[in-house]
Amino acid sequence: MSDLMIVNHQAWMDRAIELAKQGVYTTRPNPAVGCVIVKDNQLVAEGWHAKAGEPHAEVVALNAAGEQAKGATVYVTLEPCSHFGKTPPCADALVAADVKQVVVAMQDPNPRVAGQGLARLQAAGISVEVGINSAQAAQLNLGFIKRMQTKRPFVRLKLASSVDGRTAMASGESVWITGEAAREAVHKLRARHGAIISGIGTVLADDPSLNVRLPAEMMAELGLDEALCHPIRVILDPNLSMPLDAKMLSLPGRTLVMTSHLSVENNEDVVESLLAKGAEIVAVQADVDRLDLESVLDYLAQEEQINDVLVESGAMVAGAFVEAGLVDELHWFVAPHLMGHQGKPLLMLPDLVAMQDRIGLKTKSVEAVGDDWHFVFGFAAQ
Repeated sequence: MSDLMIVNHQAWMDRAIELAKQGVYTTRPNPAVGCVIVKDNQLVAEGWHAKAGEPHAEVVALNAAGEQAKGATVYVTLEPCSHFGKTPPCADALVAADVKQVVVAMQDPNPRVAGQGLARLQAAGISVEVGINSAQAAQLNLGFIKRMQTKRPFVRLKLASSVDGRTAMASGESVWITGEAAREAVHKLRARHGAIISGIGTVLADDPSLNVRLPAEMMAELGLDEALCHPIRVILDPNLSMPLDAKMLSLPGRTLVMTSHLSVENNEDVVESLLAKGAEIVAVQADVDRLDLESVLDYLAQEEQINDVLVESGAMVAGAFVEAGLVDELHWFVAPHLMGHQGKPLLMLPDLVAMQDRIGLKTKSVEAVGDDWHFVFGFAAQ
């Protein structure tokens, strides 16, 4: 392959990736995918997958291209599907359009596809190339990839604190630690997730909404509407202490109260009352007063098809997820002020005693958000 061809492939795939980004808030549980159709190095048509159940990126682009798709090169960020789901296989649509070549950023991790789409194209005499800008394409769908490969969601932990790592004053005051721009960034972060996990302690202390609150113009820009924007609220409540007047139970969107099997058996009246308020009760494995976090994630991935989970909780639940090695990415919003040593700590990590116990992080990005800072860390051991 000539250097010029490589450059052209990368440039067109860059465009396909930019298109795919327009669906990252709206496609769940499907992956975000972009597609560009090119002939004689000229753009013919393009498209992206906007919402589950609607046409995939390839079909959108093919419909826009019409007869011009014949003999063209198609750039797509994820392997075309080969199975019937809510829509017909995209690989068949590409074969029917008589395209000449399909350039794919990465193979689909879904076992129902996993190379079969590429094989179908090749069997029809279509030239196939895989791996152009694969790392960039993978970043679009970290949750989908992880769920397909491990049957668990990608977990992000969101933290917000002062520079000295405090989430509230000694008096308990915590509104607001960060500024308006950082809070808006958090709501955008929420909108990208299928579920938000918090603990019952946070509900009892703060009565949070755990929903998405963004200006109407930003909602429109992101392709969001009221029915799509709210992640499932998941409250870890081993002893069924959820207040019936909790604010979130009166808000749009679903609230799952996760508890132990024993609590369900021993609190039938509480269960009935919560169900009447619109909550959904899910029993998972538990050890005394702590739910098994792996069981929580397994349920969300396998029963709810959740790709991405955001943990927004108090120090104890946040620390438990970290110590269990279940956090893939840490998002830390830091406000430029000091709140004192008597304030509430950021994380409870009681098992970290000696230097050798430290949990290593690797910096992914640092961004100024208004007067605050947004740090994104991965974990060195992963």
